[in-house]
Amino acid sequence: MEMPRNTFKAALKAGQVQIGLWVTLADAYVAEGLASAGFDWLLIDGEHAPNDVRSMLGQLQAMAPYPVHPIVRPVIGDVHLIKQILEIGTQTLLIPVVETAEQAALMVAATRYPPKGIRGVGNAVARSSRWNQIKDYSHKADDEMCVLVQVETRAGLENLDAIAAVPGVDGVFFGPSDLSASMGYLGQATHPEVRKAMLDGISRVLRAGKAPGILCTDPALARDYLAAGALFMAVGVDSSMLVRTASQLAQSFKGAPQGADKIQGAGGY
Repeated sequence: MEMPRNTFKAALKAGQVQIGLWVTLADAYVAEGLASAGFDWLLIDGEHAPNDVRSMLGQLQAMAPYPVHPIVRPVIGDVHLIKQILEIGTQTLLIPVVETAEQAALMVAATRYPPKGIRGVGNAVARSSRWNQIKDYSHKADDEMCVLVQVETRAGLENLDAIAAVPGVDGVFFGPSDLSASMGYLGQATHPEVRKAMLDGISRVLRAGKAPGILCTDPALARDYLAAGALFMAVGVDSSMLVRTASQLAQSFKGAPQGADKIQGAGGY
């Protein structure tokens, strides 16, 4: 059995834009349906969605037959949790709230086997190695790991150049919602100052030779970020899409319910 190739990582290295979708409904049946939709990647969210390692596993299995790359975001950058998430077959991680180069380096180390890193060796019981059926898995796995770190605070922005320079960091993702709050613009992910910080961040990450990423559900603004050089872009959130479409359908028959004017797309997670 051959090592699965990380097509997402290869595409980023080649400078090919990858368009994705946030998956928050924590259900394998939903994940499989979205896997057939034509996105380059899907983000299984363990930070704000009700996912645990077992539900992540089910979604990875559901996506596996389709030409889409799964990315997993843990609740936080915890070395022990990352070990479990890798063992269920994850090759690309998005790590939230990375604020220093030291944190970024630790996250890279968590995805590499010794002597390059600190990942525990448990191939015989792991889906990642297909239960030891992938030839030379331990020697090949490191090359297919993709580490994306999330910069979403003022501290992270201040240390962005050092974070992006860390060997093994493949990309830097900017979280507009948390970053806007950290900058004093809570709930204003599209505020001009936040947009300015995003554009500057994209430029700095590109200068470091790494891939910038972002979540933006405003089509016009998303295209601005792509034009600025963003290489991996999430353009929607499954739960928001479902609620918005269901609300519009209900309104077309019953009229707008109380509070309907507050239903809107997410600016970023």
